[in-house]
Amino acid sequence: MKTSPVNRLMELKWDAEATFVARPNRFVCHAAMDDAPGGGSRVEAVHVHDPGRLSELLYPGNRLLLRRAEGTQRKTAWDLLAARGEGDRWVLVNSGLHRRIVERLLHGPSSPFGPVARVRPEVRRGKSRLDFLLEFEGAPRTWVEVKGCTLAMGSRAMFPDAPTKRGRRHLEELSSLCAQGERAALIILVFCVETRCFVPHGERDPDFAQAFWSAMEAGVEVHVVKIAYDGVGLYFQGNMDVCGLG
Repeated sequence: MKTSPVNRLMELKWDAEATFVARPNRFVCHAAMDDAPGGGSRVEAVHVHDPGRLSELLYPGNRLLLRRAEGTQRKTAWDLLAARGEGDRWVLVNSGLHRRIVERLLHGPSSPFGPVARVRPEVRRGKSRLDFLLEFEGAPRTWVEVKGCTLAMGSRAMFPDAPTKRGRRHLEELSSLCAQGERAALIILVFCVETRCFVPHGERDPDFAQAFWSAMEAGVEVHVVKIAYDGVGLYFQGNMDVCGLG
């Protein structure tokens, strides 16, 4: 994987390596830590900050990168950062980092919108709270929602990997904004960087897929961005087309 300081968005350090054991529920997985005394097996509970199935990444024996949890009011001492994916690459698995990644992207030379005057996070609109409202000098403001994609099927990146009513509602809100004359956009962060194009996963969630295509027809901009993680930093790796439209 080719990375360089030019396209580096942020540093992201990990604190421990481990091996995936099991996932008793969608918020927690069990991992065998590498630093167990005497080379034995010490299994820790790890918080999974991603509601997806992640079955292509979280399976027995796969390698993980973990970070110590911040704060004291936690049931788990560790957070999951990444799992080994195709091509022996690390795939970021932590949706809690998506907003920070996009903020770095928007303030840098790779912003899909060009220079942004002001970035307002977590702005309520209708029944939803959208990720960003962008303000520009001499251009219409833009409502933005962000989704993270970790699922690769061949050369295609696909989202979602589990049904998401919330995701469908966000797309419908963006479509409604366009119908009212507002500018709206969807940013899809693709962490499986070996893929070549993006498509909504209609078999996993046909309602989301229908809302996606309807949103594009309504005028919602779709920006698909590759984000690589090498265990040291996160890097902008270019833009991708929607499959069949590039």
